[in-house]
Amino acid sequence: MIFAAKSQPAPPCLAHEKAKASGTYRCDDVLHAIKKDFYNKCYICEQREPTTINVEHFTPHKGNRDLEFDWDNLFYACAHCNNIKLAQAQFDNILNVTNKLHEVDRKIRYQIKPYPKEKATFEPIDNTEAVRNTITLLNAVYNGTTTLKTIEAGNLRSLLLKEIRTFNDLLFRYYDETYTEEEKVVVKNDIIRHLRSSSAFTAFKRWIILDLENIRPDFEQYCE
Repeated sequence: MIFAAKSQPAPPCLAHEKAKASGTYRCDDVLHAIKKDFYNKCYICEQREPTTINVEHFTPHKGNRDLEFDWDNLFYACAHCNNIKLAQAQFDNILNVTNKLHEVDRKIRYQIKPYPKEKATFEPIDNTEAVRNTITLLNAVYNGTTTLKTIEAGNLRSLLLKEIRTFNDLLFRYYDETYTEEEKVVVKNDIIRHLRSSSAFTAFKRWIILDLENIRPDFEQYCE
């Protein structure tokens, strides 16, 4: 999970739909805007270009039309993550990726060993209820709960591990002394691209940098 700023003002179609008896918050302008705001990634698992997209209410509206059509309450999620989050009331109190003060990629350490069948791990840096609930959610998302969700989580980790292997390979290449300076510039730009908020599974990649004391000085500035 990484910070994603919601664009302002709200898409005009929201007010128009709210005024209707059977209006929908999933109007075209909303879909295009949240796709862009969240970098076309699920805000929980950070999978890019999800094939099943849900417009999630970060705070469940429970029939409250103000919450139902509140632009700041509409998030971009995949079906896997949305279904898990809806299953437990404790997930109503998690870190908010649209609130920069919540520092979602710094208050939790995101890790996975780059080997087959490894589980993702999440360590609290800040011990609050919201952090603990977020970690419980992330564990369910990445490691599974039911048999079906465990299979889905395994597929998700396969995608994550492919990204991590690619990222680690770039780090090895950057510090390879046989590379010319010109070649290193190309590799460095690729590393920086992977650390951008728009990349897949950004939080895991940033924590690779943050945890490596000899590499951190070269790339920490790009972990924002």
